[in-house]
Amino acid sequence: MPQSHSSNDEMKTNELQFLGNDPGAVKYGNFINYYTFHSPSQRINNLHQNMFLPSVSTEPILCLDIGCNTGELTKELKEYLKIIYPESNTQFLAVDIDHKLIQRAQEMNDDSNITYEALNVMNDEECDKVIKQYLEARGRKAFNIIFCFSVTMWIHINNGDDGLLKFLQYIKSISETIIIEPQPWNCYRNAQRRVKKSGSTFPLYETLKIRSNVDSVIENIMTQNGHKKVYESPSSAWNRKIQSYIEFKK
Repeated sequence: MPQSHSSNDEMKTNELQFLGNDPGAVKYGNFINYYTFHSPSQRINNLHQNMFLPSVSTEPILCLDIGCNTGELTKELKEYLKIIYPESNTQFLAVDIDHKLIQRAQEMNDDSNITYEALNVMNDEECDKVIKQYLEARGRKAFNIIFCFSVTMWIHINNGDDGLLKFLQYIKSISETIIIEPQPWNCYRNAQRRVKKSGSTFPLYETLKIRSNVDSVIENIMTQNGHKKVYESPSSAWNRKIQSYIEFKK
């Protein structure tokens, strides 16, 4: 994984706050009250059982939810997976870069099989501490499923083209199934416009070479060396599709 310029512990609080008077002008996708505007059911309704491998073991199904915000969707995902894996115990590690959102998720969590942790997934040291330790404690080297809803743009716009590509390779290396909802380029333009209006900018925005073809680049990377695209949902109300990539072992 690529190193970020600062870890979650070192990241200044004001970097995680919204800019100006616009709660939608955030630099890391850490929106306040996000699920008030995009209910978890909107994502759940676009999932399909064909996105997932059948269970062939009595071991727990381990899941990683990247960019979990305050955890409402994580809980709904866990309930949904009871339908897919009725005989399995499903366990979640849910992470977000914003420690305040994680604190809210922890305060509202009444499920011992969901663990919420503040984590900057673009930092090697933090990933070793949180993700690696989580897997090792359960005797695993990888997750069964990673969920990555509307996260790729924030990784890309803050870490550049190389950061996006390395992130995609990383999640492939630690999961057999990846459920991902990429943001198209128009979302990048809207995000840059919004932060500019609030008096800031994404410094790497103009350096990005992966632009209008971001969707196809993500798919190309995801389908290289082991993973295969098995399902793509219809477009959501906000014009995004959920895709499933599954590792096929030789």
